[in-house]
Amino acid sequence: MVVGDASIEIDTLVIGAGPGGYVAAIRAAQLGQKVLIVDKSELGGVCLNRGCIPSKALISAAHSYEAAQHGDVFGVTAENVKVDWAKTQEFKNGVVKRMTTGVTSLMKGNKIEVFSGEAMFISTNEARLFNDHESPRYKFNNCIIATGSRPIELKPFPFGGRILSSTEALELPEIPKSMIVIGGGYIGAELGQMYSKFGTKVTIIEGLDTVLPGFDKDMTRLVAKNMAKTGIEIVTNAKAESAVQNDKEVTVKYSVGGETKEITADYLLVTVGRRPNTDGELGLDLIGVELDERGLIKVDHQGRTNIPNIYAIGDIVPGLALAHKASYEGKIAAEAISGHKSVVDYKVIPAVVFTDPECSSVGLTEKEAKDKGYKVKAGKFPFAGNGRAVSLNAPEGFIKIVANSENNLVLGAQIVGLEASNLIAELGLAIEMGATLEDIALTIHAHPTLGEIVMEAAELVEGHPIHVVK
Repeated sequence: MVVGDASIEIDTLVIGAGPGGYVAAIRAAQLGQKVLIVDKSELGGVCLNRGCIPSKALISAAHSYEAAQHGDVFGVTAENVKVDWAKTQEFKNGVVKRMTTGVTSLMKGNKIEVFSGEAMFISTNEARLFNDHESPRYKFNNCIIATGSRPIELKPFPFGGRILSSTEALELPEIPKSMIVIGGGYIGAELGQMYSKFGTKVTIIEGLDTVLPGFDKDMTRLVAKNMAKTGIEIVTNAKAESAVQNDKEVTVKYSVGGETKEITADYLLVTVGRRPNTDGELGLDLIGVELDERGLIKVDHQGRTNIPNIYAIGDIVPGLALAHKASYEGKIAAEAISGHKSVVDYKVIPAVVFTDPECSSVGLTEKEAKDKGYKVKAGKFPFAGNGRAVSLNAPEGFIKIVANSENNLVLGAQIVGLEASNLIAELGLAIEMGATLEDIALTIHAHPTLGEIVMEAAELVEGHPIHVVK
């Protein structure tokens, strides 16, 4: 019972209910802790509400529209294929609702208290929670901070009106006739290509020499090729300088090759990265949590900050800003709080981008392996040599495996092609468990499946492929 402004006592406070925070809360509750989770937005965080899930729903819809238009290769012809954008948005919102409702059920099922609002530290073991209706104080034994990140806003391109972040780009009331995208990384490439499939004239302005600069160029070339098929113009080695908008369009001035150019479109989407949510009114400075020069929280191998009972996970700590990394770190932090000897030991973290074709990577690239001093052997098996890929009319792409030539241990893999996002899991497991090329090659893969390409790629690197001539 709470008297006056007395603090409510709990075991663990989790701040942020994204894929890092809610997973941490569940694991902590499973281990017997009394847990409270707080978030000013919806359960599921950016990922479920304004990022990963809604964007993939729209991307799936774009693939369906494209398939309906181009089924003639299978002898399937459809006339007057149209998009009901309102219904497409309804589908997307339904997917989000289903997922977030699921998280709500998980909170209830694990007896986790949920507070809708914000948190501010009073001390290293106490926080004030507040919203429009109440402002209770909670005293905690441990706290896990999982406040995530937000889109970086550039001064020349302030969000508002026809200048969009990824959040607004997912909520447009209509399919735009044209769109400029600043930044050809994960988000810009995915959303730009999605809208292009729906008929939007898209121009991507990228500062480096290729879209998806984090992936090998032999992968990104296939993505760029498919982008061109739907009319996307990619301007590389370019710098966006300014934008002027009115109620109907936006004009962007950019420089490339020593020339200054202008382009006008219905909308401008700015996707140049994300910023950690470690500023604002959380009060990290008040309790002395150490940050690095990028505003990321410094943590040890269990997610512990410089304050022993306060942990941090996800986008607000060093490393890749990926939902699956946050979830992994959330489990480790919750287990550490419970006295387990769990430590962060992500030998490899897969990276996936849902372009067309999809790209995925895990472990080391061939260049990275050589730079680290390994004696390397590597090889690429084409999707065109796989019966399932050909029968799906998706022969573009390859799986590349990088191995240590001294002991055949798998060091890394890169995939571009249909279902690359799913195929990468087997290769991530191979690296984590210390598998060799032989382990993969001798594992019988079902036929006909795309998974056979993994086996064939391993055989190729070993020097005895079956379905291609080496």
